Amino acid sequence: MSGEGADAGNPESDASVGDPDGGTYTLLIDLAAPAEIGVGALGAHAIDAGVYAYTGSALGAGGFSRVDRHRRTARGEHDVRHWHVDHLLGHPDARIDRVVRSVGADVECAVADRLSAGPVDGFGASDCGCKSHLAAGDEGESLDAFAARVRDAHEAAVESADAGAAGESEDATDAAESDARVDVVAGE
Repeated sequence: MSGEGADAGNPESDASVGDPDGGTYTLLIDLAAPAEIGVGALGAHAIDAGVYAYTGSALGAGGFSRVDRHRRTARGEHDVRHWHVDHLLGHPDARIDRVVRSVGADVECAVADRLSAGPVDGFGASDCGCKSHLAAGDEGESLDAFAARVRDAHEAAVESADAGAAGESEDATDAAESDARVDVVAGE
């Protein structure tokens, strides 16, 4: 389960981002300067410079290859804006610093709910009831400190999901032994 992989301040090699197992991910985004971005149907929004966390899921075919697509968008190599986060990542002052992943766990909303909602209501949450899947770091919070909070949110969400599965299982021992794990990989 959690605890494997790198700590929040020391990401593993980015080679594991394309892990086909899938799960939930949070992009830790450093926005170096204020940005005015249009976010599809959500309209135009002024986003302050700072650190942000966008939480999404990569449960379909290809698993975490979706993260690779987000990375290409942040590097300016992919211009299609399909998801809300693409509008932020396409800004020249935005970069993905690292990615926190819950491999093998569908805990997208549980992670997003554990982080304070960010500057755009409904961001990344058009298919659920969450306020937002974009969270802002606290004023003056370092990227490393925010990454640690994000990792804690992933670990708590996975533990809660494991406990819920154990309560629903006839054999709680089997359900509690989840293959889910939390790790941190490099951003760009």
